[in-house]
Amino acid sequence: MSVAISIPRRLYEEAKRRGLDIETRVVEFLARELGLDPREEASLHLGLAERFLREALSLLEKNDTVQASEKLYKAAEEAIKAMAEALGLPEAEEARKRNKWSLRLLDFAANRLAMEVDERIYDDWDHAYFLHTEGFHEARLGENQVRTRAKYVKELLEIAKKIISQQK
Repeated sequence: MSVAISIPRRLYEEAKRRGLDIETRVVEFLARELGLDPREEASLHLGLAERFLREALSLLEKNDTVQASEKLYKAAEEAIKAMAEALGLPEAEEARKRNKWSLRLLDFAANRLAMEVDERIYDDWDHAYFLHTEGFHEARLGENQVRTRAKYVKELLEIAKKIISQQK
């Protein structure tokens, strides 16, 4: 269940202008402030990933490939975070120290996960990042290109679900 909160419009607009995903940042901040177990934080990231995937598929039905591309990327990003938290990767610890995940940390985590868990993870992550750059930022992808890459994001979430269920 989600709860809506209000923030001053000025803060919201500035965060959006800077490209901050407010909901993800709030979840990460509160999880750390509340001292949640990394497995619990992993479950929260997985929940966000699943929601972003549903939103992406809905946007694809409306032929909004730009926003669908970004939601697919966000789903993949949250899946990588979830797996890194669940497995206690050094990248998750570094993100905790910095109070945020960077693209560099996400990429390192995806690479480590591919080496230690399943080699498909890095390929799936790479497809998601392509959606982020070419589909969202450059708006150069058509519906078929986005749909084709969506299966890799779905696969990434399935791997994340399996990992998190094994860690409970």
